[in-house]
Amino acid sequence: MSAKSGTFTVVPVPGAGAEDVVVATHGPDEGAVFTGTEDGGIWRIRHDGERVDKVADTAGRPLGIEIDHDGRLLVCDARRGLLRIDPRSGATESVLDSVAGTKMVFCNNAAIAGDGTVWFSDSSTRFGIEKWKDDFVQDTRTGRLLRLDTSGAIEVVLDGLRFANGVALAASEEFVAVAQTAGRNVLRYWISGDRAGQRDTLCEDLPGYPDNIARGSDGLIWITIASPRDALVERLQKGPLWMRRAVTAIPEPLQPKPKRTVRVQAYDEAGSLVHDCDVTTEDYHMATGVREHDGRVWIGSLNEPAVAVLEL
Repeated sequence: MSAKSGTFTVVPVPGAGAEDVVVATHGPDEGAVFTGTEDGGIWRIRHDGERVDKVADTAGRPLGIEIDHDGRLLVCDARRGLLRIDPRSGATESVLDSVAGTKMVFCNNAAIAGDGTVWFSDSSTRFGIEKWKDDFVQDTRTGRLLRLDTSGAIEVVLDGLRFANGVALAASEEFVAVAQTAGRNVLRYWISGDRAGQRDTLCEDLPGYPDNIARGSDGLIWITIASPRDALVERLQKGPLWMRRAVTAIPEPLQPKPKRTVRVQAYDEAGSLVHDCDVTTEDYHMATGVREHDGRVWIGSLNEPAVAVLEL
C-alpha cells in the first residue's frame, strides 16, 4: 500500500536506494516509472503505484536512468559505466565503462539529445560510490561532464568539477546543464549559438546540495536538494587537505550526515526559480532523483526503499 501525506505519496519498491526515476512517455510502458536500487535491480512501477515489477539486474549499482528513442533504458551504473537495457526482455548491454583507457569509478547521471548524443557525468576519478562522502568532503574537484556521440566517440567536455552529478538538456538543446553537488550550483555548457563552447551558471547558492536534475514535461529544469547546506561541511571543504582526509577517516557514525529533508526546485532556462517544493514528512528523505511529468513530480532517494510522487 502507498502511504499518503497530503499530496505526497510514497510508493515502496523491493530494494533499498531507489536513486533516480524516469517516466515512460510513449510505447507499451507509457506512464510507467522506472528506477534502480542498490542491489542492481531495475524496477518498473505502474503509473498508479499499485504494481512493481523487476525488469532487469545490472549486477552493479544503477544511478541515473533515462529512456532512449527506441524505448530502451540508458542506465548510469556507478560500478559498470553506461548500460543499455531492454525493459521487455531484461537484456543488458555495456555501452561504455572506460574513458581514454581508464575505467570510470563513478558514472552518475545522463541526458539524451534528439540526435542520440549522450551527455553524462562522472562524479569522481578518485572515489567510487561507496566513498562518495570522501569525495564530497575532500572536495577533490575531479568530476567530469562527458559527451558520447552516436559513432561511439567520447569527449571530456568539462573537468575539474566539484562532484559532477545531475545532467539535463535545455528544450532547445542549446545548452546542457550539470549539477556540482559540492559547489551548490548548476553549470551550463553552451552547445550551440553565440556562446557555443562557453560555460556559465544556471543557478547558484542553492539552499542545499543538488543531486540529479532533469528537464520536465513543463520545460523546466528540476533539481533535487539532497540535503540542506551544512556550514560545518563547507568549512571543512575550505580547510587543509590533511584535515579533510582526517575527517573522512574517522568512523562512519561520527562523520557529518545529510539532514533529513525532501526538497526539489524547478528553474526556467534563464535561471529563475519557478517552483520550490519543500515537503514535511517523516516517511521519506534524501531526494536524489526527480522527474516532472504532467503535473506530477516523481522523486527517488539514494537511501529509501521507495520512490515518491508529489502532485503539483
